[in-house]
Amino acid sequence: MTGPESAGHHDTLKSGVSAGGNTEENAPRTRLRRIQLATMLGVLGPGLIAGLSDDDPAGITTYSVLGTKYGYQMLWVLGVSTIALVMFQSLGARIGVVTGQGLAGLIRQKFGARSAVVAILALLLANIGTTAAEFAGIAAGFELFGIPRQFAVPVTALLVSVLVLRGGFKGIERVLLGLSAIFICYVAAGVLAHPDWGAAFTGLVVPTMPLTRDAVVIATATLGTTLAPWGLAFIQSYAVDKRLTTESLPYLRVDVITGALLTGIIGFFVVVSCAATLHAHGLSINDAADAAAALEPLAGTLAKDLFAIGLIGAAVLAASILPLSTAYSVSDLTGSPAALDDDLRSAPLFYGTFALVTVIGAGLVLIPSAPLVAILVLTQVLNAVLLLPLLWFMYGIARDRDLMGDYSAGRGAASGYLVAIAVIAVCVMALGALSVRS
Repeated sequence: MTGPESAGHHDTLKSGVSAGGNTEENAPRTRLRRIQLATMLGVLGPGLIAGLSDDDPAGITTYSVLGTKYGYQMLWVLGVSTIALVMFQSLGARIGVVTGQGLAGLIRQKFGARSAVVAILALLLANIGTTAAEFAGIAAGFELFGIPRQFAVPVTALLVSVLVLRGGFKGIERVLLGLSAIFICYVAAGVLAHPDWGAAFTGLVVPTMPLTRDAVVIATATLGTTLAPWGLAFIQSYAVDKRLTTESLPYLRVDVITGALLTGIIGFFVVVSCAATLHAHGLSINDAADAAAALEPLAGTLAKDLFAIGLIGAAVLAASILPLSTAYSVSDLTGSPAALDDDLRSAPLFYGTFALVTVIGAGLVLIPSAPLVAILVLTQVLNAVLLLPLLWFMYGIARDRDLMGDYSAGRGAASGYLVAIAVIAVCVMALGALSVRS
């Protein structure tokens, strides 16, 4: 074969070889991407679950009150809280992976047994109150659909307990990640409320607030509910239980940042949905269930139903995580086994603590005269107060080269942690000063 046909055949052959060569060159890159994706999926979990569980009924109520009382004006508090959440949940996850220990055990090791016991007792008190708030959210959410709390609360508590006792680590993680997807309801409810997006983004970046006790309380509660102490303790212990290694840290950081940002985004949509409807019409609420019910005449039945479904999903997720966080901390303090793959005989204190917190939290909600709104608000303020010593402990651990080695915090990161701690301290001190004055 000669002439043009031969030349064409030769060119085709060359292009085929060239294409084959490119394919061979691209093969290692494709394999690398697949390995990276598989690693990312294997690491996925601690950041998303810990972050999104902060958007619990206590958090949704706090954000609802923030939007209802102050409109878009104080959205910047949520922005600051989200930045702090990224910083400290990243730190907590890193500490857990590097040291292989939970927060309570490290506090005992570095600061002494007395400091650890005081921290865990305060955490236990706040966690029981917040667990009651989670079950109150379950009760209120189901009651919006006509299902009484006397049925909804015990059944949910039983289902959560069976999940933890029988699910195993991987099974539990899949269920918790699945529950996280329900938060899309709040995004939809926010869009249906037709907010003033310009005013919302102005409120997010321009810090202004009334200098009143109520405004400082809601700002402090927003910090306390977003950067929840139980969430920080949970993410560290969960990273240990997941048996992650330092090679996973870059992927874990992506997971943590994604979870924290999604937490802030969902909070943003809760605030704007209430600002565009309840605040615009001069209404007031006590909790997230009130907000859901009040949305119906203002933004339609679908907005109300989405808000209520989001409340139930958030409550079930947090009702699983909070007792787990407490069980991890108590077991870590005493040096007892604490792993979701352990059976009841191997880790009696771990599962016993989980059961105790679940039963007390659910039981409080079933008491007819229990002041649930007061419990909810006070536990979030207590969370903010408890944050100060807890964050200081985390800062001290992060700077300790004996514990953290090459992963200890440098000067830049340490300065950022101190600024965040100072902001929270100012809020708590301002709240105390205004309370004394009033």
